[in-house]
Amino acid sequence: MKVGISTATFFSKVLTEDSFSVIQRCGGECAEVFLTTRCEYEPSFARLLAERKGDLEIYSVHALNTQFEPELFNAAARTRGDAEELYRKVLNVARVLGARYYTFHGRMRLKRNMVISPEVTGRRMKELGDIAAEYGVELCFENVHWAMCNSPEFFAEAKEYCPNVGAVLDIKQARQSGRDWREYVAVMGDRLRNVHVSDCDEQGAIKLIGKGVFPFDELVRTLRAQGYDGPLMIEQYADNYGDISEIGGAVDHLKKIVGGIYA
Repeated sequence: MKVGISTATFFSKVLTEDSFSVIQRCGGECAEVFLTTRCEYEPSFARLLAERKGDLEIYSVHALNTQFEPELFNAAARTRGDAEELYRKVLNVARVLGARYYTFHGRMRLKRNMVISPEVTGRRMKELGDIAAEYGVELCFENVHWAMCNSPEFFAEAKEYCPNVGAVLDIKQARQSGRDWREYVAVMGDRLRNVHVSDCDEQGAIKLIGKGVFPFDELVRTLRAQGYDGPLMIEQYADNYGDISEIGGAVDHLKKIVGGIYA
């Protein structure tokens, strides 16, 4: 099990194209590339990233999803078409970088009483997964508290209609949804492709890994018992730490746990 870092961890501190050398200095063994704006979806930017990444493994990509992902489900063909154009651009970046997975949020839950059909969503995800496969990429639901796949029950229903779609577990998003991360691990099962990690204090506030109380040793044991062999991908917010060197400490902390020192 590798320890990786999402470039989102450095958002507002380091430009995306400059993140790879920082990740390697921090000891990251792979990366998720978070594309932060439309200009970063362009083929020219994909080539720049490919030049800058060196021998760092780019495991997955993630877009600024609110720009277009919700409209991939729009009832109007023209609107869906424009969204698909951007979606394909992000998939092309993934292909150029050799990334295998796309971390996807999809529709937003804007109202408390909003009803999103797991069947309709799953069938559309199947279509979007087929498009991703054209680029050698697997599309993956992420459990985001404000997005469509915020509950284990939704994923359990929707996945029956999209066998070509994987899953990404984000432990802080599970907590923000008011659910136990173990519920998501159980329902994602062999669809689980990526795990986003951060730490928290006793009240649930996000903390830098190693500075909180989250049971990472149990997380690693649970993932291994389920056969998961993907990375633990560090995804912190910029205000969770001061100096970038602190991310190196978070990497070391997780590597010790993965290596069995604390487990």
